[in-house]
Amino acid sequence: MRRVGIIAFQGAFERHAQALRALGAQPVQVRTRAALAEVERLIIPGGESTTIGMLMEREGLIESVRQRMNEGMPVFGTCAGMILLADELTTSAPEHRDTERTPYIGGLAIAIERNAYGRQVESFETELAAPELENRPIPAVFIRAPAVRSCGPSVRILAQFEGAPVLVRQERILAASFHPELTEETAVHRYFIDRV
Repeated sequence: MRRVGIIAFQGAFERHAQALRALGAQPVQVRTRAALAEVERLIIPGGESTTIGMLMEREGLIESVRQRMNEGMPVFGTCAGMILLADELTTSAPEHRDTERTPYIGGLAIAIERNAYGRQVESFETELAAPELENRPIPAVFIRAPAVRSCGPSVRILAQFEGAPVLVRQERILAASFHPELTEETAVHRYFIDRV
């Protein structure tokens, strides 16, 4: 049984765990380097990216995750997880420009803007075409979602919303602007487990 870690400081990590169990994988809550060492894949869930990054740094997980990624461990980031994996953070509000970026992991060649799809009250659900994952549209929940503003040449776009990338892959890194764990559809988790 595949052991898939989930960073478990914040966010809907238990919903990710349910999706993994439905696919026959064993979810492992990761809050320490010891727990990280026990898993072969890792999910970084949604939540507040600054808080998650600071808690990961406090536990020594930022550098440990980077090292495991360099060794080939597949990683999947959703919403805040996508922000933590992005190489560049942008903002449309100059007063919020991130001159001293809070702890992040990096490794994914995208530039991202936080909360680009609106505030919590503007959350929405839609369906996305993702032919590499499924031959039918998949449901996607957007909650204070980040937007991908640019992608490096090594990044493949797997799904878009209104012309903008919302599901991307770069080698063994998968990232989504939306929350696949908040639906009953397991296509994105299945793709991560079986093909990333």
